[in-house]
Amino acid sequence: MNTIETLGFIGLGVMGEAMCANLLRKGGLPVTGADRMPEPVARLAGLGLRPAASPAQVAQASDVIFLSLPSGVQVEEVCFGPDGIATTGGRVHTVVDMSTSPVKLTREIAERLATQGITFMDAPVARMRQAAKDGTLSIMVGGTAEDFEAVRPFLATMGTDITHCGPVGTGQVVKILNNMVVFMTVHALAEALAIGRKAGVDGALLFDVMSKGSADSFALRTPGQKALVPDTFPEQTFPTDYAIKDIKLALELAQQAGIDAQAATLTSGLLEATSKAGYGKAYYPAMIRLIEAANG
Repeated sequence: MNTIETLGFIGLGVMGEAMCANLLRKGGLPVTGADRMPEPVARLAGLGLRPAASPAQVAQASDVIFLSLPSGVQVEEVCFGPDGIATTGGRVHTVVDMSTSPVKLTREIAERLATQGITFMDAPVARMRQAAKDGTLSIMVGGTAEDFEAVRPFLATMGTDITHCGPVGTGQVVKILNNMVVFMTVHALAEALAIGRKAGVDGALLFDVMSKGSADSFALRTPGQKALVPDTFPEQTFPTDYAIKDIKLALELAQQAGIDAQAATLTSGLLEATSKAGYGKAYYPAMIRLIEAANG
């Protein structure tokens, strides 16, 4: 592994800004960052971020670059588009994608960057915005063992559970399947809540009792008790449209593996209907609105 003396961060949105802030506070190395929106760049500059006007400028200044972007489309653009990472002869030698991106695309990007002497790793994250702020994310990493150990200290500034899942792309596989199960569980919780209310049971009581038994889960305690029960689905949390993107990635993996993922397909359909009903930007447990509306 090459020397790591400077870091970069591209994508300073809801999650990325908080993650970069922790890297600045605890990483011990200078960080150069870029985003299309000037506001997060300005805020992070107050913590010591060195602003850059493009991914190419970040690559010129950084040995290792972390990405936190909406999808694989943006990851590919940042890597290979105009003023992208691959267009510069800068010092970058490693790119760590902390976005949730398609597995096939992740591996293709890794192959393309390797021809230019740049290592590409996937390190998608799980848990919510507060965990990004607290530096307690779960991070699933795909790459060689040597590369994983080299970037692990920096990932540790952003997360508390950091798992090496195998070669490039396996971090994405684990993250995508994790999200698939969470969405399906929230779907089940939404149906249980709708049934329980119709049967005359208070929703808060129902989920409190369930949390003390075998139905307990992160999904019950967080999206369940904090969103489904109070019927609160704010924007800028985890939008329905993001959930659709992730569960479709899971269904793509299922198709490639020859698996008929019927339950995941059902949840995907409900999420798409939820978006079409006007909840695309709302927190995805808003799916309960359609379940209750369909049953009077």
